[in-house]
Amino acid sequence: MVKILWKGNKMRTPFVAGNWKMNKTVEEARNLVYSMSAKLREIQSVEKVLCPPFTSLLAISGLLEGTGIGLGAQNMYWEEKGAFTGEVSPAMVKELCQYAIIGHSERRAYFGETDETVNKKVKAAQTFDVTPIVCVGETLEQYESNRTSEVVARQIKFGLADVSPAFAPRIVVAYEPVWAIGTGKASSGENANGVVSKVIRPALTELFGAQTAQAIRVLYGGSVTASNASEFFGQSEIDGALVGGASLKVDEFVAITMAASKR
Repeated sequence: MVKILWKGNKMRTPFVAGNWKMNKTVEEARNLVYSMSAKLREIQSVEKVLCPPFTSLLAISGLLEGTGIGLGAQNMYWEEKGAFTGEVSPAMVKELCQYAIIGHSERRAYFGETDETVNKKVKAAQTFDVTPIVCVGETLEQYESNRTSEVVARQIKFGLADVSPAFAPRIVVAYEPVWAIGTGKASSGENANGVVSKVIRPALTELFGAQTAQAIRVLYGGSVTASNASEFFGQSEIDGALVGGASLKVDEFVAITMAASKR
């Protein structure tokens, strides 16, 4: 039975997703899943998701069947089909995955992702019944110039604009300060919790109303490790983590997931 968090009079299940980024061949991905799936299955109170590269989705989907561990894509396009060389449609993602990461800062920084394209992808996820993990966060320059609230609120309001209130509780938001991703310099739990409580939930409330805003899970991402996970999960408004490098290490990722189960 899945453990429930009571916050703001709404129930939110802890959520941990591993973003493998551009790592692991198909064979390596299989081996990683073999190594961690049994341990993850023992942790019943957390919603768990693995997000490998597109090349490994088919192989891993079979390995995860019946385990209770979800499968996510790291990106998807918003059109169902067409002349979009190199892209993967929501219909293709839906065949194998239940989740998709949308708007990761690396997509924004390296591949021209914008709040507008994030919004198109979220609405495509809604159409194709895929749960979006929507990433928001400020750069180091924006953080140091005290623009965190402005930037994150804008990303929420424009990225989730015109999404159905009925679908909104399915959305998972990942707050990932860009200056903390892959740098080994994580935000503090208190700072991250403040952004969620003072910026993200108010922006969600403006879009969907207070009750729905309280139902949406918000994760922290950015140099999450087994040693600092509890600091974030101990915060009142952080419901889990989007894990990068540590998700490629079996013991680290299992320990992070276990820490989430103790919320």
